[in-house]
Amino acid sequence: MLEVEQKFRVPDLAAIAARLTDLGGTLGEAELQIDRYFNHPSREFARTDEALRIRQVGEMNYVTYKGPKLDSTTKTRREIEVPIAPGDVMAEQFAELLVALGFRPVAEVRKQRRKTTLEHRGWRIELVLDEVERVGQYVELEVVVEPSEMDAAREAIGSLAAELGLTENERKSYLELLLERR
Repeated sequence: MLEVEQKFRVPDLAAIAARLTDLGGTLGEAELQIDRYFNHPSREFARTDEALRIRQVGEMNYVTYKGPKLDSTTKTRREIEVPIAPGDVMAEQFAELLVALGFRPVAEVRKQRRKTTLEHRGWRIELVLDEVERVGQYVELEVVVEPSEMDAAREAIGSLAAELGLTENERKSYLELLLERR
């Protein structure tokens, strides 16, 4: 499966939230997400365009691998996400395991995220509104598809982005944007 995603920098999340409501979306409550990124012991993920992170959302924890981007306009890539045991202690123990295996901590990205989904051109598209500490405000549009559906999904996401007035496409990850500001 592939994650087809586009991310846009926005000046006003409230305006986008209102537009989503007009289109029938119901935004969930904001949730704090803490993403801790690690670098591989024998290859530089910044060069290979990969990522490994531990994500904490409340008590829930996930470890995620993201492969290199597959095109030049979206953030389409292979993503493997596995839940791990809940709680702060378990997230810390998994981080310790990664370090013991030679992975190096890179940075922590903290964001407040609100989610909704919209039906658009036959696709169920997930939209998230992110307020990322020390980075800014963004809207992401995403759908998970089979590789054969990638082009059609990309077109649907682009169409919905245009309908929402999203124009400032950002292909860099929040981690890359945060590291640039350091």
